[in-house]
Amino acid sequence: MIDSILNTEIMGGTSLGDILSLQFLVAILGDVLAAIAILVVGFVVAGWVMRRIRSIGGRHAHLDETLFNFLGNIARYIIIGFSILIVLNTFGIQTTSVVAVIGAAGLAIGLALQGTLSNVAAGVMIIFFRPIKTGDFVEVNGQMGTVKDISLNFTELANIGNVQIVIPNSQVWGNTIINYSGYPTRRAEWTFGVGYGANLAEAERVIIDTIMGDERSMKEPAPFIQVNNLNDSSVDFLVRVWVASADYFAYQTDMTRRVKEALDAKGIPIPFPTRTLVMEGGSASPNHGPSGATSEDIVREDESQT
Repeated sequence: MIDSILNTEIMGGTSLGDILSLQFLVAILGDVLAAIAILVVGFVVAGWVMRRIRSIGGRHAHLDETLFNFLGNIARYIIIGFSILIVLNTFGIQTTSVVAVIGAAGLAIGLALQGTLSNVAAGVMIIFFRPIKTGDFVEVNGQMGTVKDISLNFTELANIGNVQIVIPNSQVWGNTIINYSGYPTRRAEWTFGVGYGANLAEAERVIIDTIMGDERSMKEPAPFIQVNNLNDSSVDFLVRVWVASADYFAYQTDMTRRVKEALDAKGIPIPFPTRTLVMEGGSASPNHGPSGATSEDIVREDESQT
């Protein structure tokens, strides 16, 4: 009875007795140990290759670290994938059929996850074409902030208040991107108004000396200052000076205050809107002034507005 059970053919001419034989068990154990060793070596090599590729971007400032992080992850997954295929071959499994099954499953999954895959495709485009990179100050999809991370699925920003903003990559790649850090320099621009009675040459000298006295102001390209507009109550100077992009925002506000203080120190008036009331027929109409106002009252009110 036992002999008949042991001689029962399981598959391919292999009987139950052959499977339970010491030689067969040793062979199976050897395959299992080999598979474990292959997987361990595969994971170790994959991690080492990933770290080496990532370190390339970290060692060289002109290289995009985000791109090399992405390439390192791709290399890791490829090595692990090959390791798994080798393990399957070790157990006699035909990998061509496995690849075909994975391809069919991938197609079905792709159709079910079109939105997610569109984010992945957009992430690949962002990483390779690099319209933005980690550390840039950008405006994307109506959101403004510093780029903290770019993954295959989303882009992470930190706004001015250090609040995390996560944007799907399809909305980043498919929208207009304003990259304030895209170029090393930016042009700052101000409009300063002085009174009509001011000495324009002196006012121009005070403005340009104050701004160019700051070490952040660039001498080249040359600064620009000209009278740009004769406003209702002021003569407006248009000033343009180049500065490093990293200094732009603090520089813009600092110079506005310093020029105001410098003009005050020199006694150059900075006007504000005035109003003149005109009397008709000895009395003011409701549209022009208070009823019964005298000429002295009108002059006094006009002076109080200047």
